[in-house]
Amino acid sequence: MGAKASLCSTPAGGANELVGVADSQEPRMKRLHAMVENSPSPLPERAIYGFVLFLGSQFGFLLYLVWAYVPESWLHSLGLTYWPQKYWALAMPIYLLVALTVSFVVLFGVNMMNTAPLCSVDNITDRFAKSQLLVQDSVQDGAIPRLRDVSISEVNHHFYLSQHELKDLRSQMPKISDLH
Repeated sequence: MGAKASLCSTPAGGANELVGVADSQEPRMKRLHAMVENSPSPLPERAIYGFVLFLGSQFGFLLYLVWAYVPESWLHSLGLTYWPQKYWALAMPIYLLVALTVSFVVLFGVNMMNTAPLCSVDNITDRFAKSQLLVQDSVQDGAIPRLRDVSISEVNHHFYLSQHELKDLRSQMPKISDLH
């Protein structure tokens, strides 16, 4: 009879949406609500934030180019006197690139320090470990496989053996059904 309206919070976007408008429209609105939750497109709020961020970054880059290429006498004649020195127009991007390179090197070093050595007890697995190779049949084409254990021998085979050596080694390995 009367229009029923309920306001609910969606877990994907955190925004409040009107789910049901009337009793007769409730199933259609639930389907629409489910479609919006599973849609790959961003919610309107996120799209607006992204567009504003895009415009802001374009404006900032335009200001950087004006500051870097327009002579200071022209900027002073327009009344724009408070600008950093032109030295920073070249130095700042170089500093940022060096910082990015150093951060990648440090990240690689920290990961290498946190990796267990080959003789570590942490590399020992048991029959309960689920290997990536055992579940490849259930993975759809193009899908990201579920997180599973990768044995250290598999990692070494992929990194340190050529494809020819890898094929020879696989032909010598026992079948998985023989192991159980």
